[in-house]
Parts: sequence; C-alpha cells; structure tokens
Amino acid sequence: MKRITQIKIGKHKTGIAGLEKTLEDVAKIGPKMSDEDIAAEMMTRLSKKNYISPKAHDEYEKAFIREYKKYVGEPVPDEPLEEVEIKVLGAGCPNCDKLEMVLMGLIEEMGIKVDLEHVRDIKEIAAYGVMGSPALVINRKVKSAGAVPSKPKLKKLISEAVSELDAQKGART
Repeated sequence: MKRITQIKIGKHKTGIAGLEKTLEDVAKIGPKMSDEDIAAEMMTRLSKKNYISPKAHDEYEKAFIREYKKYVGEPVPDEPLEEVEIKVLGAGCPNCDKLEMVLMGLIEEMGIKVDLEHVRDIKEIAAYGVMGSPALVINRKVKSAGAVPSKPKLKKLISEAVSELDAQKGART
C-alpha cells in the first residue's frame, strides 16, 4: 500500500502518494542539482503517481522544493499565514483526541475559519521540541504541552491568534 503524505500546496493541503520515497531518492542526487532541477525531477517522478493540474504546476514545484529542503535539513522560510493554524501534537492518546474535539467545538462556536490539524507523526512532533502530550501549537508557536488547557484558556489563545493574524495581514497590505 502506498503511503500518502499531506503537504500544503498553495493554500490547500493535498495528499501526495510516494513523496517519502521520492524525497529519499532525490536526496541522493540532489546536492549536485539546482532548486529548479530538483523541482523538475520531483515533478517527473511524482506526476506518475499523482494527478498534478497544469494550472497548479508552479505551486506544486514550490511545495516539492520546500519538502525537499525540510527533508535534507536545509532552512525553509515560513510562508505568511492566511488563516489561524492550530496543531494538536500527540500520537493519539485520549487527551490528544479530547483536545482536538474541544478545539473543533470552540472553532465552530466562535465561527472562525481555522486550519486545524492533529499531528501524530513522532518525527514531526519531535521537531517542535515538546516533551509532553498533548501539545498545542497555534500559528507555529507552542502554547501548551502535557495537558488539555481549559475551554476559556483555549478561547483566549485562539482569539489572540486571530487578532495577531489580522494585524499581520493589515501590515502586509
């Protein structure tokens, strides 16, 4: 069974079949190649297993380069957030699932658009440097670890994140 990896293509998360194997293979030849050549190589290999719309070709190339750089340990600049990004970090313990459910309820109650993701991959969790689960990451910053924050605390954290993002968007325009 092929492994599907979710990555962000433009503003949307998309499942990519065979990404991990392709990253592994291209990393063996990549150090001698330019970013454009790496992107072309990944496009060639991954388009055999995934439908890539010609209209989205450039967005896929950018995403594949970003994933490649992460894979080989090169720095990748963060792209500006378009909406509040919330991640629950945890392999799937009852408290992790509870935090995710509470967040879903609060997001609906608050009537806001949020990119909510439950990260279960141990390597990805370790990249945040948290020791306890569940951990909560809002707009790329760890806000809590090792416990489920209270509903009022979560609501406050989300409201602050919305305000910060609105201010950043205002500063960009």
